[in-house]
Amino acid sequence: MEQGKKHRYENCILTFAVVGISALLMGFFFDFYFDMNDDTMMRDIMSGVYSGTPDGHNMQTLFPLGALIALCYRVSGSFPWYGAFLFLCQFGCFFLVGVRMCTLADAFFVPKHVRTGDDGAGSASMRRRIAGKLLCLMLLAVFQWGIWLTHTVNVQYTITCGMLVGAAVFLFLTIPEGAFGKNASRNLSVKVFLMKSLPALFIVLLAFHLRSEMALLMLPFLGLAGLFCWWEDRPVFGIKNVQKYGGLLLLLLAGMGISLVMDSLAYGGEWKTFRQFFDDRTTVYDFYPDVLPGQDFDAGLEAQGVSFGAQILLDNYNFGLDERIGAQMMSNVAAYAKGQVGKERDWGAVFWEKLRFYRYRSFHGGDMPYNLLVILGYVVNIITIVFLFQKKVRYLIAAAVQLMLILLTRSALWMFILVRGRDPERITHPLYLVEFSLLAGVFLWHLRRGAVPAGPLPGKTDSSHRPDGFKTARKLLCGAAAALLLLSGWGLWQGIPAVYADQARRQETGRDWEAIDAYCRAHPDTFYFEDVYSTVAFSGKLLQSRDNGIANYDIAGGWMCKSPLYQKKLAAFGIDEAADALIEGKAYFIMSREEESLRGLSWIGVPYIENGVQVQAEEYDKINENYSVYQVIPFSESREYLRETK
Repeated sequence: MEQGKKHRYENCILTFAVVGISALLMGFFFDFYFDMNDDTMMRDIMSGVYSGTPDGHNMQTLFPLGALIALCYRVSGSFPWYGAFLFLCQFGCFFLVGVRMCTLADAFFVPKHVRTGDDGAGSASMRRRIAGKLLCLMLLAVFQWGIWLTHTVNVQYTITCGMLVGAAVFLFLTIPEGAFGKNASRNLSVKVFLMKSLPALFIVLLAFHLRSEMALLMLPFLGLAGLFCWWEDRPVFGIKNVQKYGGLLLLLLAGMGISLVMDSLAYGGEWKTFRQFFDDRTTVYDFYPDVLPGQDFDAGLEAQGVSFGAQILLDNYNFGLDERIGAQMMSNVAAYAKGQVGKERDWGAVFWEKLRFYRYRSFHGGDMPYNLLVILGYVVNIITIVFLFQKKVRYLIAAAVQLMLILLTRSALWMFILVRGRDPERITHPLYLVEFSLLAGVFLWHLRRGAVPAGPLPGKTDSSHRPDGFKTARKLLCGAAAALLLLSGWGLWQGIPAVYADQARRQETGRDWEAIDAYCRAHPDTFYFEDVYSTVAFSGKLLQSRDNGIANYDIAGGWMCKSPLYQKKLAAFGIDEAADALIEGKAYFIMSREEESLRGLSWIGVPYIENGVQVQAEEYDKINENYSVYQVIPFSESREYLRETK
């Protein structure tokens, strides 16, 4: 027992050192950024920048998590709590996986009499043990740099959710049992099994709080992990198994259910109306964008009560400038999109087209090295079961069925997202990672099942005399590690230049954002609406401390637009309606010169004309060489009108 505790502390210390050094090196060579402006919006809401008070209603995480982070901002507003939370989640996943890899290294590379302390664990054995663990951790670090570098330095909450689920799958499949070969069944007691499953359970619940839709999408992989473990735990239908796996499932469902109830209560009242608006907006923009006609006019939308001016604002996302675009109108647009665009689609043709696309991108395209990572997982598993179970037909068939179930599950998930038309990298890359985590856990499971007990043969004192099953398992493990190392090295060679280029772009974009922020804060008595397309690329540094006072600006059509917090924000600056504030001089409009040259400014006036008011958008000030501030004034007061009358 004491030896086990000693090794556990040793594993944690070694893993913390390697993961910590990796984090420091990344911080030295790169900056850590929020990948998208979605995360910066969530940060601003929870920190109080958005509405003036830290708030957990960020619409993306479940309320309990958002409220907890908001509470931290109330305690210390200048500390980057949300960024630190995502940072700890990401590196925490690598830490937990690293500790588990060290535990497995003890089993695979250290003689049994050394692991149990029978010979006092001399210095040579200790060096061998430490070296084996360090090699495993170095492989994990190279994987982090070679495969996952861009997502480690450009952090996104959806991808972090996928990392959490992937870590949970791996941890659950590799619960230490201290046995090999035919005695390696999951013969843990109910209490011990549940206690050892708690870390994976907690991580899944954390992922569910962070991004519930993504966690649910990954849940089938977690279900397969549970199914595989349950099937190997004999007797399969015994009362002990019901208590173990049924109890774990009940804990998971109870945790999810309680969280959903708390979230539902927090989003009651006016938040419930806005949440419906939010869902309808997602339906239109994410799944049926074809319904928006661009700069053209759609009579079908007008029949739904959507005027030409509203159509223009919906198309360029600046719907916050028109109060007529509310919950009822967005609901009408969503229903029209489903009925019109949805019915016109040939879903059969779409399915076969996406199936061909799914087959293609599984082996080609821009998904490298992630698709190659998964292919490696399948190849290694196939080789393993052939070499280890070629004389054990029952195990061979069971292992083949496992791989087939994984393949069918991943195909179903991929077809689901492809047919829906929502396959951005923040969804597909975590899918690859969780699938690889499942394949890696199954691979190690096969090794533990196919290996026979380690240690000296009867009557021998030399520990090098090991049964062939253990030698084969160790060779397969070393071969798989070498292949993963090569793939990660190739990814590192390809990835570092791309990350440097991306960071240079972010720095350039960040200078524009800092200039806009400084300009707006230098004019605290005025409010500024930002054009969505002009500011959509803005993000921010993950661990940067900042002033969390309320910001006197907002994008004119973000996903918090029309929310109770949005109304609270405008009210703090004496604004009831954005359109009125613009023509009354209480607010100005910020737009990039690039977007102004592409779209012009005449579209701003269309909604006003529909309300019987003619306006003119004129440049009021400049922020830098890329952005301008525009004022919207009645046409009779514009400089153009004065020149014409004069």
